[in-house]
Amino acid sequence: MKSVAIMQPTFLPWIGYFALIDRVDEFIFLDNVQFDKRSWQQRNKIKTANGDIWLSVAVSTKGKRDQIIKQTEILYEGDKSPLDKIEKSIEFNYSKAPFYEHYASDVFSFLRNRPKYISDLNQDLIKWACEKLNIKTPFIKASDLDVKGEKEILLLDICQVLSATSYVSPPGSKTYLAETDAFNKAKIDVMYHEYIHPEYTQLYHDFLPYMCILDLLFNEGPASGDIMRQGMIKRS
Repeated sequence: MKSVAIMQPTFLPWIGYFALIDRVDEFIFLDNVQFDKRSWQQRNKIKTANGDIWLSVAVSTKGKRDQIIKQTEILYEGDKSPLDKIEKSIEFNYSKAPFYEHYASDVFSFLRNRPKYISDLNQDLIKWACEKLNIKTPFIKASDLDVKGEKEILLLDICQVLSATSYVSPPGSKTYLAETDAFNKAKIDVMYHEYIHPEYTQLYHDFLPYMCILDLLFNEGPASGDIMRQGMIKRS
């Protein structure tokens, strides 16, 4: 028996993304599909004294309408980096968090390395966060596999190439996965990752869910992995 999950490499994902990684035997970065401008692939949220705000990574898209995630470059303008603004926003809003000093230098080192591709930055940050959450799941890039097709056919092809017996999907994919019997014919079980967002200690006022993973790490530190797993109760 072997379970896999397949997701686009997003920028500093929320904790449910990491719970999905923790749930499966292998996690596949879906980096060989079209880049979606203004999506989670290049932005996420942090909490501030005035509510949540977006951290957005500028990328090069002009004349590159059909580029895939793997090919999408971060937009640098000479010495100016869009990642500098992100670093300043993180520092301004989290410098007083209990565990800020434990993690900030690691995060900033990824940003200061001036990575060329957004996918590489995202994957490096996700793998780093997994280490801090004590997640041991191995990673695979879809672009490294001999797979083809679109939507559910591509997902099925990945599962078959990896000899998976079950595919764990975010619940948002239920609608279009329910319209195909391809997984059933291939004898691959489809399960949905229902996640109950746990509450934890935050800076500023009432609790806000669905912040990026840094919000949990900066506020809860070594307890973050256990807190993440509190939401992994419901199964379907």
